[in-house]
Amino acid sequence: MKATVWIDGASRGNPGEAGFGVLAEHGDEQSEICGFLGRTTNNVAEYAALLAALSWAEREGVEELELYSDSQLLVRQFTGAYKVKAPHLVPIFLRMLEIKRAIPRVVAHHVPREKNRHADLLANRAIDERISPPDWISLDQPTT
Repeated sequence: MKATVWIDGASRGNPGEAGFGVLAEHGDEQSEICGFLGRTTNNVAEYAALLAALSWAEREGVEELELYSDSQLLVRQFTGAYKVKAPHLVPIFLRMLEIKRAIPRVVAHHVPREKNRHADLLANRAIDERISPPDWISLDQPTT
């Protein structure tokens, strides 16, 4: 199965109240995934969105995943162009690599913010409505 995911993290303050959003498209179907993270940084929120997208893809048996994010840092760290230097992001990055191994082909693309509006709306809705992340997503991330 092939799928496309649009991901975004939001933080109101850095750190501040944060959430993530994922729009997953597979065939003619769309899935919206989002969650409130409490108080954390924008980078942690972006990684939470990535973990949610990869966890969804693994659960759905996705074999080819196209991933779109407006976080250039996240995409470059994901592709290996940048190293993850922030100590609090290393455990999240390692968890991401673990989940990513279960998906045969994953390609990440950076897109302008205006092309990622749906995922941004989901991330902000998660904050506004305090939506709990789905229980199948492992988000053992630090809060700062």
